[in-house]
Amino acid sequence: MTERRALGNVAVVIPCLDEEEAIAAVVREALAEGVGEVIVVDNGSRDDTAGQAAAAGARVVSQPLRGYGRACAAGLAAVGPETDIVCFLDGDGSDVPAFLPTVVEPVAAGTADFVMGSRLRGQREPGSMTPQQLVAGRLAGVLLRITYGVRFTDMSPLRAMRTDRLVALGMREQTYGWNLEMQMRAAGAGLRCLEVPVDHRCRRGGQSKVSGNLAAGLSAAWKISTTFIRLAWHQRAGRSPEPAVVPVARR
Repeated sequence: MTERRALGNVAVVIPCLDEEEAIAAVVREALAEGVGEVIVVDNGSRDDTAGQAAAAGARVVSQPLRGYGRACAAGLAAVGPETDIVCFLDGDGSDVPAFLPTVVEPVAAGTADFVMGSRLRGQREPGSMTPQQLVAGRLAGVLLRITYGVRFTDMSPLRAMRTDRLVALGMREQTYGWNLEMQMRAAGAGLRCLEVPVDHRCRRGGQSKVSGNLAAGLSAAWKISTTFIRLAWHQRAGRSPEPAVVPVARR
């Protein structure tokens, strides 16, 4: 991991749905890295995710309308004006917050505009990723390299970008296509994209909304595939996609 840099101007957004078993530890680990704020977006949880996150020191934002992209957009809209860099990670404990400095460092140093942690290039606990996830990351990497000339091996949720640059991308995806859309828009905008190895763990509790469920996994795969095709077509044709679903209004 890289030499530690002050992270007081960094906000970490964690979209969550029914992660009461893991979220408190994730929040505490992120705060231990010295970030300015952790924002947990409760995406309609039926358990005590919000209460556990708040007790651990996070600011909780509610987005009851389900959708991973909606939750990420709500978190982005909630970051304060003092936040220069925004990071994202999952709330199930599988992402390792100790790698936040590694992901943030190139953005803070000005050597990259968008940085994503690659689970495929890092150390993974056995069983932490399904074969489908590994194949999907590789396939997305091939498509992105062919279309945009950038090199990715994953669609990891652990990522960082300057807040103003992310807002300017005009993110629109409401569900699981959010991560892929960010990679495509960053590459399409000519931003300097960088992938760094990060470790990955098995989830610390609860049930996966995608990899642990075949129907949900197929649905997410379909959404990701259609997102790539639609955005690639719009960008190649020079057309503007539909208006953003969630207006971004930083407080």
